[in-house]
Amino acid sequence: MAKPAVSRDSFRGLSAFYAAKAHHDQKREGEHCFLKLFGSAEDIPESLLQQWSDKVDLLGLETVGRTMEPRARQITDGNARDDHASDFLHTLLRDHGQKVQ
Repeated sequence: MAKPAVSRDSFRGLSAFYAAKAHHDQKREGEHCFLKLFGSAEDIPESLLQQWSDKVDLLGLETVGRTMEPRARQITDGNARDDHASDFLHTLLRDHGQKVQ
């Protein structure tokens, strides 16, 4: 039986964490961007959540974390902008070399 996809609530929690960190660091643009990711998480396609879950299982949490942290920092610092939660996941999957449909 296949492992269920990561939940939208889990992704929203991650977005909220990064938004809180950006707020603490007084990075208003980054905070705003992460809050947009938080709000748009409801619209992430189920297939994309499943791809993300599969990639995390394949690579392991530490490897995935090493990719997420720099991307989150780019967003926080205003050097990258993802307008939708799906964009954020697509970028991370691309960074891991997986073709996203």
